[in-house]
Amino acid sequence: MNSASDPEADIRARLQQHWEASERGDVEAEHAIYAADAILDYPQSGERFRGRSRIQAQRGGHPAERHFTIRRILGGSDLWVSECVITYEGVPTYSLSVMEITDGLVTHETQYFADPFPAPPGRAALAEPIPVRDQKAD
Repeated sequence: MNSASDPEADIRARLQQHWEASERGDVEAEHAIYAADAILDYPQSGERFRGRSRIQAQRGGHPAERHFTIRRILGGSDLWVSECVITYEGVPTYSLSVMEITDGLVTHETQYFADPFPAPPGRAALAEPIPVRDQKAD
């Protein structure tokens, strides 16, 4: 897509490509979306990785088999959010990625992770299951 005609569609497509490359294990394509001086924060562990090369290196040697399912990508202008399920060795972890974009590249990403938990029985009459989505972004 021509970014001059629809820059938001271009960013959405690039984010989709990023997550698809993550699923394939294509580290070069996965990290092409990051600016050279990008920052990645993991608030739960208190870690910050500065620079595309460090971001790529910390993801590079992950020992677990992992898979990415994109639930949705939302955003506009310079702020985009991807809701994902990352499955490590068959166990799902829910992830929210908040990306700040400048000149078409991610300059700052904050990723939050949450493990699933059982719903309290007392809420059963009030709740309904969340529909299963395919990997296509909204």
